[in-house]
Amino acid sequence: MRIIKKNPKKRKMEGDNFIPVSSKIDENIKILKDIFKDCSDIVKREFRVGVEQNHRMYVVYIDGMADRDLVHTHILRPLMLESRLIAPDPGNIKRKVFELISEGSMPVSDMKEKDNLDEGVLSVLSGDTLILIDGIPQILIISSRLWPTRSIEEPTAEMTIRGPRQGFVETFRFNTALLRREIRDPKLKIKSKQLGRRTKTDLGIVYLEDVVNAKVLEEVEKRLDMIDIDGILESGYIEQLIEDSWISIFPQVKYTERPDIVAASLLEGRVAILVDNTPMALIVPTTLNSLLQSPDDYYERWWVSTLIRWIRIIALIISFLLPATYIAVASYHSGIIPTKLALFMAGTRETVPFPVYIEAFVMEITFELLREAGIRLPGQIGATIGIVGSLIIGQATVQAGLVSPIMVIIVALTAIASFAIPGYNLTISFRMLRFLAMFAAAVLGLYGLILVLILTLAHLATLNSFGVPYLSPFVSSKKSDWKDSLVKSPLLVMKQRPEEAGMDKKRMKDLRLDEKGHTKQVDTQNKNQTIKEKKEQNSKFKTPKKIGQNHEKGGNKDG
Repeated sequence: MRIIKKNPKKRKMEGDNFIPVSSKIDENIKILKDIFKDCSDIVKREFRVGVEQNHRMYVVYIDGMADRDLVHTHILRPLMLESRLIAPDPGNIKRKVFELISEGSMPVSDMKEKDNLDEGVLSVLSGDTLILIDGIPQILIISSRLWPTRSIEEPTAEMTIRGPRQGFVETFRFNTALLRREIRDPKLKIKSKQLGRRTKTDLGIVYLEDVVNAKVLEEVEKRLDMIDIDGILESGYIEQLIEDSWISIFPQVKYTERPDIVAASLLEGRVAILVDNTPMALIVPTTLNSLLQSPDDYYERWWVSTLIRWIRIIALIISFLLPATYIAVASYHSGIIPTKLALFMAGTRETVPFPVYIEAFVMEITFELLREAGIRLPGQIGATIGIVGSLIIGQATVQAGLVSPIMVIIVALTAIASFAIPGYNLTISFRMLRFLAMFAAAVLGLYGLILVLILTLAHLATLNSFGVPYLSPFVSSKKSDWKDSLVKSPLLVMKQRPEEAGMDKKRMKDLRLDEKGHTKQVDTQNKNQTIKEKKEQNSKFKTPKKIGQNHEKGGNKDG
């Protein structure tokens, strides 16, 4: 459930429980036992330290989330052995713990001192180790996180010919490390937050400090702070809660599991959101043009990328309009079909007992069922079911006379075209619109199809993603934005970032070819200065002919 409050800071203060740490260890132990009641994976251990073994220490961690070897060998053992030489003073014990860590006897990466027991509970639930010392009104939180993780693998949903073969995983810090490896710049900032009153899900807002649009970054933080929900289990929760229009069927937030796509988006001035427990990163702002792009567009030469982009656009049009166009033409406007083709189509439909639109709807729904079945089944089995099922059902329905061969071809071509669209969420949007266009074509013919097309374009024109028009750069007057749209311009020409970027919009210096055909950098400032100096020199030696001629004429006249 989503709850929006006017003052996010006030909501944050009300949501946090402040449980002060008592100097009496028994009171703290009682609170922890009540909190972790019936939690069999919680490990609690008490032991005594000091010369006379008269001071108590209490350790709490979760088995399976904390590094057990680190806790036993490198935390508990040094404490129990070294603390026996400490004078009987709780302050000395706490100081000795810090000395053990600073001297390297306890190989831990981080240790915090807190006076809030609730923060200690949250740290334990995150995999850290909590230490209580009798007589000390503070707790020590030692970093010992080690939970099961998945190794980095190649993304299965976003395959490319070129580019890196690594994708995000479910571990938040692994994903930030992958981004740091892509962009080794201290300007790359990662702001950490926690969302979910119960799940306490970690997330990070990632951006380039001198490239990002400050207004977009501010809006992202504002929308995230307004979210009040009991749990965030996947980045899809956040996507639905921060998008501009929840009514629209078009995706306004892009998601990806490829670090190179996120890095490229950050270099364009966009903002990425990484969420723990999911391999999908969110990217905002999002445009229709960005959803039609693939990493291969930037790894291949410009004319290859342009050709592939046009193939995608044609595939998008086929996926959206082909079945509806066939329904409209075959049902209402058969006069525009050539005579031989019309006779052939009529001959193939002699045994079909259904109208064209019923035939199209049945076949489209059947192919959608096969598509979903192929996705849900295990890898190779799902692909086999999708291909074999389509062939068998298509052949059987044609032989039974339930559908015409042309309809099978149209539906198969539509399905193939939909697979050429890079973004899965964009593909789903146009799959839904396809049924709407088919219904309009069945009722009004081409007029209904044109009406749906106009309404779709009008809706796209009204959409915005964090202040950026959804149809950008097609509605932009900046020529630099058009260089990466329908035509992928050569890399030498794309020197500027998109218009929605922040302060640093210069991506590349000017490059030119010398006499031998090699590229060389051109200093634009020095080049302009040299041209100006040459013009000044030429103006000094240039003789004004008209003035001289007039002077001679005037002199002769006076003479």
